[in-house]
Amino acid sequence: MSSRRDDLPPAEPAAVPPSLDPLAGVRADGDPHTDVYLTGTVFLDIIFTGLDSAPVRGTESWARGMGSSPGGVANMATALARLGLRTSLAAAFGDDHYGEYCWEALEQGEGIDLALSRTVPGWHSPVTVSMAYEGERTMVSHGHEAPPPDFAFDGKHAPGCPPPTRACVASLVPGRREPWLGCAAGRGSRIFADVGWDDSGRWDPADLADLEHCEAFLPNAEEAMRYTRTDCPRAAARKLADLVPLAVVTLGAEGAYAVDGRTGETAEVPAIAVEALDPTGAGDVFVAGFVTGTLADWPLTDRLAFAGLSAALSVQEFGGSLSAPGWAEIAAWWQQVRGYGASAAGTPGVLCRQYAFLDEVLPAAYRPAPLARALPTLGFRRPA
Repeated sequence: MSSRRDDLPPAEPAAVPPSLDPLAGVRADGDPHTDVYLTGTVFLDIIFTGLDSAPVRGTESWARGMGSSPGGVANMATALARLGLRTSLAAAFGDDHYGEYCWEALEQGEGIDLALSRTVPGWHSPVTVSMAYEGERTMVSHGHEAPPPDFAFDGKHAPGCPPPTRACVASLVPGRREPWLGCAAGRGSRIFADVGWDDSGRWDPADLADLEHCEAFLPNAEEAMRYTRTDCPRAAARKLADLVPLAVVTLGAEGAYAVDGRTGETAEVPAIAVEALDPTGAGDVFVAGFVTGTLADWPLTDRLAFAGLSAALSVQEFGGSLSAPGWAEIAAWWQQVRGYGASAAGTPGVLCRQYAFLDEVLPAAYRPAPLARALPTLGFRRPA
């Protein structure tokens, strides 16, 4: 019922922009080839921006901007790959033009390893329409659950047991266990998790049993407070640190707060003020930035700052996956900030001091090729 794209002619080598390897200093012989594994549903995202207000029933609203890009778990996979991590994605792709577009954008455009993914004949791609206005977004989605795979992904590793990897990223579903997380953790993978909204309204910490396998849990402030029955996100982070070694709570416009339950260390970094075009996928980009810094063994404050910077850069572009920044955008931002100097008054000086660690990460005059960005259509016809 399902197959990989083995029936297609060999693809040309991926034209992936050169990127930094943030883990170059920690790689050693015998390490897993893959840095991060993740699995989930790939959507085709269609994003409308420039709306003055929420759509009103019985009227037609015109958006000043539009973009299309792979979405869902593709947001996280692309964000990780653009930060130089060797990323493996196991997902089902629809047997339609949307599925072909998403597959090509991820494999050829981003260099994501899709060897564990499959195309499902007769299954159409899930679609999400996202409308951004007033700094927020409203989404409408449609899709059907993909049939379960009927084969071992690569002949050795069954779907419930991914191959060895440095880390895995998972989105927990309240009340549902994911057996593959225990398998991955048992092999030494470091598990990073966020959580979806609890539609049941229970908000019971017992529904997050998979946290026992996780190194870090990264909910937003509202989720963290509901699960811990607190009215302060910082207090919520401290309580969550009793359940997981590292609790990171995102605070929206206030930034993020983290507690290392093993050492008692805390860190808080304010958000970077930017003019947001589309917040779709910003949470995924934040997690990707934090995973990158953690695998690279950066200090907790630097990891938090880098995650916040990555998210801030992403909301200035259309779409979820293709809005994720790469090292070119990060280098350009840092060059601009550094031009003010650490002694500058106000925000520029604070940022210059807060992000001084980037001098050790970025080579001088780093200038890779520009990244692909979301476009209004899936592709234009080539001239005859």
